[in-house]
Amino acid sequence: MDRDPRGALLQILRRDAVLHGDFVLSSGQRSPYYLDARRVTLSAAAAPLVGLIFLREIQDLPVDAVAGLTVGADPIVSAVATVSGQRGHPVDGLIVRKAVKGHGAARRIEGPWRQDMRVVVVEDTMTTGASALEAARAIRGEGGSVLAVWGLIDRKQGAREAIEAAGYTFGAIYSVDELLIVRP
Repeated sequence: MDRDPRGALLQILRRDAVLHGDFVLSSGQRSPYYLDARRVTLSAAAAPLVGLIFLREIQDLPVDAVAGLTVGADPIVSAVATVSGQRGHPVDGLIVRKAVKGHGAARRIEGPWRQDMRVVVVEDTMTTGASALEAARAIRGEGGSVLAVWGLIDRKQGAREAIEAAGYTFGAIYSVDELLIVRP
């Protein structure tokens, strides 16, 4: 793996994830750019970097699992679980559904869930923090604890403030400023 995984992933994100145009974000806000992190987190080249970088950020926490609201968090959850298993420091992955599944076991949290799990919530691009907070509420509602909330990209539009106001530690691998290339 690259000697500087953070720098390597940043270059991939700049090249593949930054789209320019007129976009409506999940928050309902309009933006002249869209950060489509899934174009990167789901790629074979970047997924191992994503897993390694997130794992390095949370390695000192007594974490049992990473989890996030489907769909944005799914590739990050999988990457962390895979890389952590390969490195002998297993961290399970959990997917939080937007609503309780209406059939089968009727779960909202999928994966090797156990009550009292210590979880780090992850997200790809955080704007207001609403998706991460929804995942955190679901985890706590099912008897788990949330140690921190980490995003791949912080758009710097209120996510940090909302997450910290809810009582969680906030972290982001990159800020929007690092991804956007200013054009003269």
